[in-house]
Amino acid sequence: QLQLVQSGGGLVQPGGSLRLSCAASGFTFDHYAIGWFRQAPGKEREGVACISESGGNSYSTESVKGRFTISRDNAKNTVYLQMNSLKPEDTAVYYCAASRIFPVTNVQAMCLSGGDYWGQGTQVTVSS
Repeated sequence: QLQLVQSGGGLVQPGGSLRLSCAASGFTFDHYAIGWFRQAPGKEREGVACISESGGNSYSTESVKGRFTISRDNAKNTVYLQMNSLKPEDTAVYYCAASRIFPVTNVQAMCLSGGDYWGQGTQVTVSS
């Protein structure tokens, strides 16, 4: 049974940092690209950052470049989203997702379209 289990998130002050984790099981992890998506109240889902199967290619949306870093540890079947310099506009429910993509380097396409399998979501609130 394919599962993506998220951890991390919570309440942080503007300028603070958080790290989200997404632990996978039930499938061949290093055959899947993984992405982080978010959805704020009243807004459409947005692809935040996506990373290829090997971790050699990644994509981040413009609003988080220089602040968020996506990484993966295939030995631990886990993907991370390190979020620094958080802003109130980063407040949202964050989801990780897995997808087979072709070519395997086309992570931007995954961030634009979404994933095939989804984690449970975790709330990130940036507020003073």
